[in-house]
Amino acid sequence: MVRHARAMIRAVLLDLSGVVYDGDTPIPGAVEAVERLRSQGLAVRFVSNTTRSPHRAIVAQLAGLGVTVGRDELFTPARAAADWLTREGCVPDLLVHPDLVPEFAGNKFGARRAVVVGDAADAFTYAAMNAAFRQLIDGAAFLALAVNRTFKDADGGLSLDAGAFVAALEFAAGKQATVLGKPSRDFFHAALSGVDCAPGQAVMVGDDAESDVAGALRAGIGSALLVRTGKYRAGDESRFAPHPTAIVNDLAAAVDWILDHRG
Repeated sequence: MVRHARAMIRAVLLDLSGVVYDGDTPIPGAVEAVERLRSQGLAVRFVSNTTRSPHRAIVAQLAGLGVTVGRDELFTPARAAADWLTREGCVPDLLVHPDLVPEFAGNKFGARRAVVVGDAADAFTYAAMNAAFRQLIDGAAFLALAVNRTFKDADGGLSLDAGAFVAALEFAAGKQATVLGKPSRDFFHAALSGVDCAPGQAVMVGDDAESDVAGALRAGIGSALLVRTGKYRAGDESRFAPHPTAIVNDLAAAVDWILDHRG
C-alpha cells in the first residue's frame, strides 16, 4: 500500500551508489533528476554509506558526472565518525579501507581509544579482526561506520559488506557497536542540519530497503522511496519494516513522485 506524504516536502536525501550512479556510470536520467529537484527549490543532501571512498573522491566523482556538490551537501559515516571522535575525545584504531585512512588524519583527538570499523575489504584479515577484538575487550569504544549487509560490486553482483564483520566483533567482544551511518537516526538528522526542514518534511530515496528506507522512516523522515536500481532485488520492499512509502523504477521516477506530493 502506498502512503502519502504527511507534510510539505522541503528537502530530499539521496543515496548515491545504486541511485545516482553504478560504479563510474550515472544511472540514466539521474543527473537530470537532481537538477530538477534543485530547480524546484528543494534542498538536496547526498547521504552515502560508502566507507571506501574519502569525501574528496566522492565529490570529484559526482563532478565528473555533472553534479556539483558543496561540502555540506554530502554526509558520510567517516565525517560522522570524525565528529564523534573529536566530541568524545578518542584516538581511533582504524579497521577501514586504506583509501579512507586519510579522512582521519590531522584530527586532534583525546587519550581514550575507539575501534572504528568500516568496509575494509581485503584488510579484513584474522590478524586485523583479532587486534580490534583485543582493543574492544580492553575497554575501547566501538564505532561502526555502517552495518550494511551487502553492496553491489564492480562486477554487478552483490558482495559482503561491513555489517557481518561488525556483528562478528559484537559477538566475540560482547559489546554493541555505535552505528554512525545509515540506519542511525542521528545520521539522518545530522544530514538535515543547516536545512530549514524538520525530519518529517524530508524524503529519502535509496536502493537499500533496510538502511535507506526503513532506517529513514524509523528516524522520523516523512517519506522514503525505494528505487528498483542498484542493489534492489525483487521482494526487498516487503523484507523490512517500516515498508517503503512508495516503490519507483529509478531516481527520475522518484523525482516525479516527490514533485507530485510536495504539498
